[in-house]
Amino acid sequence: MLNRRSFVAGGATFLAAGVTGLPALAAPAVAVPPPSAPIPGLTIAPEFYPTVLTVRRDLVPGSIHVISSKHFLYYIDRKGVAIRYGVAVGKAELVFRGEAMVGKKVEWPDWRPTPEMIERNPKAYKKYEDGMPGGPTNPLGARAIYLYQDGRDTAIRIHGTIDPNSIGHSVSNGCLRMVNDHVIDLYNRVELGAPVTVY
Repeated sequence: MLNRRSFVAGGATFLAAGVTGLPALAAPAVAVPPPSAPIPGLTIAPEFYPTVLTVRRDLVPGSIHVISSKHFLYYIDRKGVAIRYGVAVGKAELVFRGEAMVGKKVEWPDWRPTPEMIERNPKAYKKYEDGMPGGPTNPLGARAIYLYQDGRDTAIRIHGTIDPNSIGHSVSNGCLRMVNDHVIDLYNRVELGAPVTVY
């Protein structure tokens, strides 16, 4: 059984499980390749661009796994194959961990800071307490995938961003940020009800 300790401790082992000692294999293919071309103005490290990888075969197709300490999100495309994306995660004290499911998906979502965000930083968030309509200047970016637990919204999102160069860092209020082009790709793949585990 895959648990947080084995997943996080495995890191690269998680990706290479079952192929130790074998010759290097060609990267697997997926039906619709993820975006990989460099994006002008984006300075994130190459490993944070979507990459198709071989992974353990016991991971459920359609599920999402996030290793917060590595800033990687894995979408399990099919048994043994995943697409890895770079993400920004919560600041140390705000990292979300646990199991959830995809409860809602929204294109160009509205955004409203949580009461906790306003309390922590009223100067930055108080002016938005009535919400902000979706669009290119909205902090949630082009798409949002809403995480639910026991049928309730956790207030945690996998979403786009207006600050794509934050990918690979621990800077958010708990949500998982992605480059807009990358979250659009993930949004088009993941289904409602899909399990999500954040380690």
